[in-house]
Amino acid sequence: MQSEPGVIDFLKLRGWAAAFSGALCLAGVISLAVQGLNLGLDFTGGTVVELGFRQEVATVTVVEQLEEAGFESVSVVHFGSERDVLVRLPPSDGATVGQQVLVAVGGGEVATLKRTDVVGAQIGDELRDQGFLALMLALLLVAGYVAIRYEWKMATGAMVAIAHDVLVTVGLFSLFQWEFDLAALAAVLSLVGYSINDTIVIYDRVRENFRKLRRVDAVTVCNVSLTQTLGRTITTSALTQLVVVAMLIAGGPQLKGFSLAMFVGVIAGVYSTIYIASAFSLWLGLDRKDLLLPPREDDKTAAQSP
Repeated sequence: MQSEPGVIDFLKLRGWAAAFSGALCLAGVISLAVQGLNLGLDFTGGTVVELGFRQEVATVTVVEQLEEAGFESVSVVHFGSERDVLVRLPPSDGATVGQQVLVAVGGGEVATLKRTDVVGAQIGDELRDQGFLALMLALLLVAGYVAIRYEWKMATGAMVAIAHDVLVTVGLFSLFQWEFDLAALAAVLSLVGYSINDTIVIYDRVRENFRKLRRVDAVTVCNVSLTQTLGRTITTSALTQLVVVAMLIAGGPQLKGFSLAMFVGVIAGVYSTIYIASAFSLWLGLDRKDLLLPPREDDKTAAQSP
């Protein structure tokens, strides 16, 4: 097939892209099955201790002091100022752990204990179950929307692309054991909407071009549509990534999970719109007759009249 002048032949690489996506998804599934996700305290339960120091203190120093005192898996971040610190600990005796942390960092002469919050394991389990239920519900609602809006071949391609983006994002969290907390889950839910939005823009252009370009095949129509929307795709994703990178650099540990999930998901979303949604629809046999408008009643009447 010869590409039209000025049209980028994106789908020429769809075979290689399918192999790459398959390998990436398989690695993610194996990682999830073998080592699972590194769930944060939001899901596993734990204790949060807020300390107010009399002088500015480095989080690295606090971590070292707590580890020397026997605490494990400690997370320390500044909270509001360089003198306020938030300490996250695995599940423990919440009634005394606050005082133990205070003693470990130097006692009342160095800092004051502002609060101690305990997230029980049962609450963590409920948050985990409800969070993943929300993800499944979001996927189901999006599936219903695309099923109504598009022909089934395109709708199937859109859903495969969304599943691909979610699996790649969650799979990388498992593969590299990045902490997966409620913020990361919120980012994955956001990516469902981001991915389908990008796909819908291109699908609308594909449907329009199928009705305008009469003498080209389905692959060329898809390549034309992808080329026409390329500027919009680059602008949207680039601006989104600028914000995400800013959060990743300056947002601190609280936003790290959200930022990482969004960064990976935006890249996956752009890629999947081209090489998953469009390519899968073509693999299912999408062609012109699937998108032709039904004849109007007055046209039928005119055709039947002598």
